Amino acid sequence: MSQHDTPCATLVTCVGVRRLWHYGLHCERIKSIGVVMKGVLLRTMIIMLGLALASAIVPGVDILGTGSLIFSAILLALVNAIVRPIAFVLTLPLTIVTMGLFIFVLNAAMFGLVASMLQNFQVAGFWSAIFGSVIVSITSTVATWYIGPEGRYEVYVMRRPGD
Repeated sequence: MSQHDTPCATLVTCVGVRRLWHYGLHCERIKSIGVVMKGVLLRTMIIMLGLALASAIVPGVDILGTGSLIFSAILLALVNAIVRPIAFVLTLPLTIVTMGLFIFVLNAAMFGLVASMLQNFQVAGFWSAIFGSVIVSITSTVATWYIGPEGRYEVYVMRRPGD
């Protein structure tokens, strides 16, 4: 019996569920598992991981100390939740003209804004901010694929129609 012949399989990602509908599979969420955490705390930890990676990979991005890393992650989450939507609306015409590429500049500006507020978070220049914000964005995107809307890992059961 191959993997495709089994009547039921488990999928842990939330993104994969959308693809399953394309293949005619029925999918339902059966229960949330994992450590009970608020989505905000978990996403802040993801941002903290992205900032640590950016500090390790990108030359010109330096975060000194664990406390600064934690505080910069919290501050970046707040800036992205409060300042970024306002800046996005104000720069929407420029974003449209550049076919969305200005979003990279906007993300770098938020990254640089947080760095300018903290003494132990330093960004050397524009390109360091661009690459640092790209690393944080990629890390956040990939990690959020595995987190459901409630901020928990989700388990899905796939059933073929008629099973």
